[in-house]
This record gives sequence, structure tokens and C-alpha cells, in this order.
Amino acid sequence: MTSTRVSDMAALAAMYRRMRLIRQFEDRAARLYRNNEIPGFLHLSIGQEATAVGACHPLGDHDVVTSTHRGHGHCIAKGLDVTGMFAELMGRETGTCRGRGGSMHIADPRRGVFGANGIVAAGLPIAVGAGTAAQLRGDGGVVLAFFGDGAVAQGMFHEAANLASVWRLPVIFFCENNKYAEFSPIATQTRASLADRAPGYAMDYHKVDGNDVEAVAGVVGDLVRDLRAGGGPVLVEAETYRWHGHYEGDPERYRDPAELAEWKARDPLVATAQRLRDQGIDVEEIDASVAAEIAEAVDQARAAPEPSPDTLHHFVGVPREPAPEPPEATGEVFRTMDAVRNALDHELTSDDAVFLAGIDVGEGGNVFGLTRGLAAKFPGRVRDTPISESAIMGAGVGAAMAGMRPVVELMYFDFVGVCLDQLMNQAAKLRFMTGGGVSLPLVVRTQFGAGKSSGSQHSQSLEALLAHIPGLTVVMPSTPADTYGLLRAAIRDPNPVVFIENRLLYGRKGPQPPPEHLVPLGKAAIRRAGTDVTLVSYSKLVHDCADVAEQLAAEGISVEVIDLRTIAPLDTETVLRSLAKTGRLVVAHQAVGAFGVGAELAAVAAREGFWTLDAPVLRVGAESTPAPYAPSLERVWLPSQERIAAAVREAMG
Repeated sequence: MTSTRVSDMAALAAMYRRMRLIRQFEDRAARLYRNNEIPGFLHLSIGQEATAVGACHPLGDHDVVTSTHRGHGHCIAKGLDVTGMFAELMGRETGTCRGRGGSMHIADPRRGVFGANGIVAAGLPIAVGAGTAAQLRGDGGVVLAFFGDGAVAQGMFHEAANLASVWRLPVIFFCENNKYAEFSPIATQTRASLADRAPGYAMDYHKVDGNDVEAVAGVVGDLVRDLRAGGGPVLVEAETYRWHGHYEGDPERYRDPAELAEWKARDPLVATAQRLRDQGIDVEEIDASVAAEIAEAVDQARAAPEPSPDTLHHFVGVPREPAPEPPEATGEVFRTMDAVRNALDHELTSDDAVFLAGIDVGEGGNVFGLTRGLAAKFPGRVRDTPISESAIMGAGVGAAMAGMRPVVELMYFDFVGVCLDQLMNQAAKLRFMTGGGVSLPLVVRTQFGAGKSSGSQHSQSLEALLAHIPGLTVVMPSTPADTYGLLRAAIRDPNPVVFIENRLLYGRKGPQPPPEHLVPLGKAAIRRAGTDVTLVSYSKLVHDCADVAEQLAAEGISVEVIDLRTIAPLDTETVLRSLAKTGRLVVAHQAVGAFGVGAELAAVAAREGFWTLDAPVLRVGAESTPAPYAPSLERVWLPSQERIAAAVREAMG
């Protein structure tokens, strides 16, 4: 593409000023770091100012950028205030992210900056989600996803580019090729160029001199106009160079000083300043104005207070309003699989911001038929995806940040390891790292279920892994009515919720609740009252516990059965109240026993219910092996009713 040169000198002067602001910000940040005024990691973009400013110049306030760990320039180019940014780097309460993000995670979603990111390539799937939101709204919004040349080796790059192409999203994948991936020359990292890769995604490719701010702005400006008119994603490569090392303090033994000198001779600020001088623009006045702004910003940041220790727990999630327990369902009998579909149908109908995406959820209607018919009823809002778990999760994150309410499906719970970054480091942390600047109303639906010889990679109950991550809500229903009410509550919740169904319950029947039925998140249910032993479980095993309680009643043992329903946050109040009555606690779950939910409840009982305990807390879980395939081994591996009953008898002494 032939770039359009800037004819408006006022626009060029504005771009120069922003480049100078970035240069001065980065230079001052380097000095503050050396003086120990910036406590954390610092990655600077000196030398790359033209790519950031040129790429962001054609964007509007409603457009979105995603960034990298070297993101200060992108933030300033998109309009973030340098006073708040300095305060953020210093860890102050007045920082852009209230001191919760720091250099690598600086962001302001309210200004369309969806975050610098400490994970290489992690912003690309998030950009796909923001592009999905723009496409669904039809508001002409465009997303520009910055990434470095090293990110091309990440699977998330491929997944994001492929999904954006499949859905024809308004996304510009903008590579700042600064020649090095950390300490390694790009030639050692990949054999294929971006120009070679682009046709594989059916994308147009454009190369531009990243040190020429006018050329970058011209290329991106033309592309933005195309995307606003309905064009699909495009790949841009801007060749540039970073003057500093990968991080401040990097000894830089990996590159030739002559190479650095060659690139410094092509300083983008010097070239732009000369063009302005040739047109009679007072560049020195711009420089002086920037210097004064930087000096004042640093002074204000230094004077700002640090976050108070009593705010440590702020912004982990959006606080939930107390909600009442709904009446028992009394309608006609329906199945758990009907509950899932009905809840999705209800929320898709009620809120245009809700959409559903996942592998075969559209035309295929989900591998278990749970979403059958929804794609036809809600065209464009029930979306099939490629088999790309990281892109699916990241798209959910980005769309939620953009104000949508995505429900994304992870086909099997066991696959969570494939996309854990987007849950653990993105969905769970972004509200906290932005100092409350964003909410993430995201639901991840998935399923598990052992007992049918599904083998080690399709049988695992991994809820404790996710419950260990602050910021995630983890829900595991056991009845059709609760499945309906909890799923609707999850979709309406402003926090990221992982909703885990047991596939062996899909055919289970129960009374249907009314359409307005909502079950509060974070609240357990007492399924059977008792006085001798508290038996706690969740999901499918609740029904085994209820059967055990019925059997033991014949032996004169009164068992109170508690269904947790939500694993995180854990309703310890209901468990402790029951324990105070019974004095004995047994926890049963399909997950491996060690380090699980039972262990957490045992710790709670020992700390907060110690004086009411009349016996040791006992746990019943799967054996500490991978899930076996052979039925004879799987029966021994799974917690059985016999093992649960034996634990209750042991608690009784």
C-alpha cells in the first residue's frame, strides 16, 4: 500500500509532540528507575515512537488498542495522561491503575486501552474479542493490536489471527518489528516472514517504515477507513528498533553497538522535526512545552500517596448485592440439558449484549446438543469457532471488557490447561490490575464427568485449580433447577464465572422453575437436614451423598447434606453453622482428594469451627492417580457411596 503523506502541518506537529512526549517520558522513567523510584520491571520503547503515534493517530476514542509489556508509547499515543502513568510506575494511588498494574500492565479501558500485557501475544485474542464487540454493535469501531516480532512464535498469535479472519473482524494486527525477541535476533526465531504468513489467514499484508510517522499514519489511516466500511482483518509490519535493552539493566551483550548507532542515525523524531522546521514550525517551543509537562507530571506523581494497606482487597471483583434464595421449583419435569438451553435462550432474548461462542455451538448445537436451534434463533450471536481454546477464552475477555456479556464454551474441562493464561492472567486479574477500571461479565461454560471410561484427559474434576485463582468465580450445580438459576445469575454477574456442568447429569430430571428463577452465587443449599454429621459435596456427588444419608438413617445416623453449588467463593458460613449443630464434618468430591475443596473446608473447620468439632474432619475423593480407562480401575478410583458411608461411620466413631 502506498502511504498517504500528511499535508496538514498542524496534524504533523501534533504527532511530533506526542512522539516527543513518549521520548521524554521513557527517558525520565529510565532515570527514575535507576534512582529506585520505580520499583518494578521496566521495558522502554525509545526509538519506536513513530510506530505508536502513527498507528494511533487515525483512531478515535471509541476504537481499542491492545498492547505489550513495552506499552508506554502505545498508551501515550492513545491519549493517556502522563501524570497518571508516572504515578502508576511509582506505585501510587493516583496512578492510571491506582498502583495495581505497574509498567507491564498499564491500561485504561475507559480510553480504549485494553492493556499492556506481561504475557507475550496475550493481547491478541483480547483484541479479537474487542473486534467481535465492535462487529456485533455495528458502530464502526476498529481494534489495533500491537505485538512484537517475537510474539509470532506464540500459538495465541495464530489462534487470534485465524479467528479474526474466520469472523472477518475489524482488527489491525500491527507488528512492531524491532529486530529482537528479548535477547534473540528475529532471524533465529522464525523461518517464515509475516508476508509469507498473511496469505495463510487470507489477510492483506502491508509493510511500512516504522521510523516514518507519516508513512505509518498514512497506511493505518487508509486501513481504518476500510475496516469502518466493513473490511476484514489485516496484518501490518512496521520495521523499527528499540534503543534500550529488553529491560532496564539488560547488559545487551547480544547486539553490535554499530547496529544501534546505525538505527539512532535514523531517529524518527529528528526526521519529523526537520520536516516541521522546513515548514516554519517552532519545534523548540514544542520541546519546551513537553519538558515542562513531564517535569510537572513527575512532581505530582512523587507527591501522590501510596495505596493504603487496607485497600489490598479492593478491585478483585465487583461486589455482589445480597440476593434471596428463590422458592423451590414446582413446575413440570425437565432435564438438566433443558435447563442449560433455556437459561441461554432466556438471557440471549433479554439482553442484546449476550452472545455465545465456542466449538460447534452454532450449527452443531454443541457436542451434547445443548445449544441446538439457538444459532437460527439468534443469528450472529451464537458463533462457531475454530478449535482454538486460547482464542475463544481471549475473545470472551476482550468482548467483556468492551461491554458485552459473552458466554464462551470450553468443550471439556480437561482442556483448561490449553487456555489457562486467558483465565488466570487475564480474566481473573484485569479488574484488579486496572484498579477497578473495567468489569468482566464473562461466563465460561464447560463440563466434566468420570464414570464412563472417558480416560485420563476427559474425566478430570479440576475445580480446585481455578478456585485457587483470586478473581474467578467457580460454580458447579447439581440439579436442573439450580443449573437454570445459577447459569442465568452467572450471565448477569459482572465478574468472570466458570460454570462447570457434569455431563452425566444432563439427562437428570427435576421440577422446572419459573422463567424468572435466579439462584444467588456463593450460597450453599441444605439438601437434607440432620443432627449427627455434616456431609458436604457438590455437582453429581451430591446425589450419592443424599442416597448415603438415606441409607444411614436406617442405622440411626442423622446426616445433614450440604450442596455447595459455588466452589469459589466458598459458603463457609453455611458449613460452619451446620458443623456447630452436628460436631462432625465429612467432605466428598470427585476431584482428587489432596489439595482440594475438602482440604480447604478442613482448614476452615480447624480454624473457625475447632471448638465445635467432636471428631477429625474426613475427606473422600478420587484416588491420587490420573483417571483410569478400564472400568474395573475407574470404579476403584472414584469415590463410591460405600466409601462415603464408611467415612460418615468413622466420623461417628
